[in-house]
Amino acid sequence: MSRPDCSAPIAPDTLLAYWLGELDESTEARLDEHLLGCGNCVGQLQGLVELGEGIRQLARRGALRGVFTDALTKRLAAAGLRVREYRVPRNGSVHCTIAPDDDVVVASLEAPLGDVRQLDVLVFPAEGPGHERLEHVVFNASASEVVVVPGTDLLRALPISIMRMQLIAVEHGSDRLIGEYTFHHTPWAERSQQ
Repeated sequence: MSRPDCSAPIAPDTLLAYWLGELDESTEARLDEHLLGCGNCVGQLQGLVELGEGIRQLARRGALRGVFTDALTKRLAAAGLRVREYRVPRNGSVHCTIAPDDDVVVASLEAPLGDVRQLDVLVFPAEGPGHERLEHVVFNASASEVVVVPGTDLLRALPISIMRMQLIAVEHGSDRLIGEYTFHHTPWAERSQQ
C-alpha cells in the first residue's frame, strides 16, 4: 500500500530533534499531531531511528568511522558508550591511544571555519605513501571544530606510529589548507608499561 504524499513534510533535522527530545513543548505537540496523520513523515522518522540504531551497532563493533558533528559523540556517550576524545589545536599534535574498554575514539580538530563552504579531510596513513580524501564532510562552522571518528578496529591494530590529517577548504575548484593535525599513537599495552 502506498502512502499519500505529505503536503507539509517535516525537515530531517527537525525530525531528528523531535526524536532526541530537543524541541520545545509547543513544537513537539504540533509535530505529534502531524505525525498521527502522516505516514510519509512517520516513515522518515522510523528511518532516522533505524539509522541511529545502526550507528550504535557500528560503534559497538568498532566499525564506526567518518566525520560527524559533536552532537553524535554526545549521543553515543549518553547511550552508555565509552568515548575517548582528543582535542587537537590547529597545526598541533597529540599523543593518543585506545584503551581496551573504549567504544569510540574522537578527534576534535580545532579550526577557523567561518568562511568555509566545502570542507575535505585528507587522512595520511601511518605507513606508506598517499592519502585518503574525504570530500564534502559535515561540519558546523560556528563550532570551529571538525569531529573525526576513526574506526576503533583500525586503531587497535596500529603499532607505535604517527598519523596526520589535514583540513582543506575547497574554493572555486582549488584547495586551501586550513590546518594540519598530527597523532602520535601508542598501543595501550605499551603505553600502560611506560
